[in-house]
Amino acid sequence: MRFPLALTVKIARHILKHKLRRTPRFALVLQLEPLHTCNLSCTGCGRIREYSTSLKNLMPLADCLAAARECDAPMVSVCGGEPLLYPQIEELVAGLRAQRRIVYICTNGLLMRKKLKDYLAATYSPRQEPVLAQLLAGQLIADSDAAFIRQGNRNGRPVIAPSPWLYWNVHVDGLEYTHDLIVEREGVFKECVAAIRMAKLLGFQVATNTTVYRETDVREIEQMFQFFAALGVDGHTISPGYDYDAAKQDMIRRRGRRPEDFFLTRALTIEKFARIQEWSRRFNIFGTPVYQEFLAGQRALTCTAWAIPTRNIKGWKAPCYLITDAHYARYQEMLDQVDWSQYGVVNGVARDPRCENCMVHCGYDPSGALGVNYQRGDTWKNIRYNFGPRPKPNLAAPPVKAFNGVSIGKGHRAAAEAASGPNAAGAQSAAPDIPHPGESGGSRLAPPDVSPVPLRPAN
Repeated sequence: MRFPLALTVKIARHILKHKLRRTPRFALVLQLEPLHTCNLSCTGCGRIREYSTSLKNLMPLADCLAAARECDAPMVSVCGGEPLLYPQIEELVAGLRAQRRIVYICTNGLLMRKKLKDYLAATYSPRQEPVLAQLLAGQLIADSDAAFIRQGNRNGRPVIAPSPWLYWNVHVDGLEYTHDLIVEREGVFKECVAAIRMAKLLGFQVATNTTVYRETDVREIEQMFQFFAALGVDGHTISPGYDYDAAKQDMIRRRGRRPEDFFLTRALTIEKFARIQEWSRRFNIFGTPVYQEFLAGQRALTCTAWAIPTRNIKGWKAPCYLITDAHYARYQEMLDQVDWSQYGVVNGVARDPRCENCMVHCGYDPSGALGVNYQRGDTWKNIRYNFGPRPKPNLAAPPVKAFNGVSIGKGHRAAAEAASGPNAAGAQSAAPDIPHPGESGGSRLAPPDVSPVPLRPAN
């Protein structure tokens, strides 16, 4: 199966229950943002600018857990900001699991190995020495980390432990050169790979989360899927990046660039996602096949943003994760007071100009699961997709050139640093002349051509 049976059954029962009750609108996934503080400033993300006045604020743990009970979504995506910066992230995950929620921790990966080491320390026994030996041999922990783990940690706090009900959802927008460029820091991709390898060795479920932009080369996305599938990653979430207000303002004011040169229109989304159904046959793409058909331009869907509500420091964010017209104190109040007919695109016409280019999963993926714009055969299509076999990684495929940036001295800062160094005159060749999104001289975030890195599955 593409998704664990117990999780699939839980979501199906939730939908069936509300269908039988004729509930007009209900939540499938809660996007829970306990904070907006982040340790990165990614290109295309408007969260830091939108919530700049509340970056130091935190949602109380009790409010976070109450929000999950209030909307009663079977799945909670803990995001932000960087959720691993939340001081009570372990207690939050434990509380959500006590409510029997499916939990996704959406992280940029920088603090993930620290949480994994905390887990090992809290559960250490001499029987774990073979695991520590593997981690040391794979350079996933240092000798000092092993010493910390062996000391044990019995402070009474919960830890984030492997569970079939929990996923690490790691943000990766391409291979090393591209991802580090988009997150605006070198070395992040390398850390993400190390964290994913370590998590898989410890028995965690891991997914990747990718946003596609105008400059994205979809051939690189396929290579990225191949690379992470061979590492044992359990699935992939992928969505188009579009020019919502906060992201546009961040692009203009902070980066000094034109949003239209970075984000996708609807036509470009369809062009970029033309092969998503082929990808889903080769890789475990999360999301309904109906939504995949929508991304490929094969059908229309009506936005159901109310099915993936966002709760953050200011309240229930409406109308959706990306557009903010108001924050409400209660989930039901938001459902009742928002005029949902004013948003989305219907028959090719945007009800709100801000929705014109949006085909994002948080608005349209639930439409495929809920039977909105139903077509004959959709139910069987979804069942066959979810209960069918998970695609196996093609280990016979040519190795992917995943580490094509800072790891080999060709990061996006290499040319500038070389130019200011003692051998500046001849150092410009240290890195390729690759334009940033929106600059003339290139059509994509092309990584330099380097020797391939062989793939090895995690085991």
